[in-house]
Amino acid sequence: MTTGCIIQARMGSTRLPGKVMMDVEKGKHVLYFVINQLQHCKLIDKIIIATTNLEEDNKIVECCNDLDINCFRGSSNDVLDRYYRCAKEYSISTIVRIPSDKPLIDPEIVDHIIQVFKSNSYDCVTNFLPATFPNGTEVEVFSFEALQSAWKNAELPSEKEHVTPYIYSHKDRFRIFNVTNSEDLSQYRWVVDTIEDLNLVQQIVSKIKKRPILMKDILELFKKEPQLPEINKNVWREEGNIKSIKEDEKYLKSKNKF
Repeated sequence: MTTGCIIQARMGSTRLPGKVMMDVEKGKHVLYFVINQLQHCKLIDKIIIATTNLEEDNKIVECCNDLDINCFRGSSNDVLDRYYRCAKEYSISTIVRIPSDKPLIDPEIVDHIIQVFKSNSYDCVTNFLPATFPNGTEVEVFSFEALQSAWKNAELPSEKEHVTPYIYSHKDRFRIFNVTNSEDLSQYRWVVDTIEDLNLVQQIVSKIKKRPILMKDILELFKKEPQLPEINKNVWREEGNIKSIKEDEKYLKSKNKF
């Protein structure tokens, strides 16, 4: 039984193109930090970067080679298919899903979510439905069987682009559990979607010297320097969701024509 973390990464981000290769500190880009933070997890057996077959993502493959990290290439639009084929190729029975825009993902939180998954008979465990953790610390852990079921049955564009919506919208078929934090910290954000987000992460990394950087370290820093969360407080969070809703509506309209 192998627990593998699949990190989806591509150069073609809509809001901040090429963000995964942008430096957080000199010579260390966003993807480097994601990988480095996750390498401190005790319950992950394999880390694989799942990128696309597009030529622009050759840079990500080169990065994986430089860092000696496994890499898988698949569909640029159907991320669900990319995940499924990657998990199958690497014989992963428990999948940890982390997008590449989370350079300060907390390995202790990741291990906790994995532990909850492994200690129970859940199909999927997450920590953001509803969100009580900061944006940038989200984790999803699900079984290969749940992934395979989604891969076989998903139809909507959003279900294929975001991997797990099919699972969450079929609660009658899957045993889903959400881990909540003792305090609601969802107002904080250190995911990297925009240049303001990147600026905040650069500030955090420059001020916290220990590695890995944990959620509690960032919260301590924010207490000392309360102006820091102001850097990205006006970033609009729902852009990706609205785009997905529009694509689903377009798909359903075209389907209803026949």
